[in-house]
Amino acid sequence: MEQHKIERINTLAKKSKTEGLTAAEQAEQKALRDEYIAQWRNNLKSQLDNATVLNPDGTTSKLRQRKDGV
Repeated sequence: MEQHKIERINTLAKKSKTEGLTAAEQAEQKALRDEYIAQWRNNLKSQLDNATVLNPDGTTSKLRQRKDGV
């Protein structure tokens, strides 16, 4: 996510604590947060899809089983 969007999220969060947000600002805040969370989850998903676990008996297995088309 671009740095200016992260800064905008922080600005809106600070403003919501002191002044309150307008309906347009609330919608903007929700959209930015949704985008941030989606990007964060996609980053973790790719790591989890490629992670392997070393079992005590020395064998390895995938942490997650990938679903076809996902």
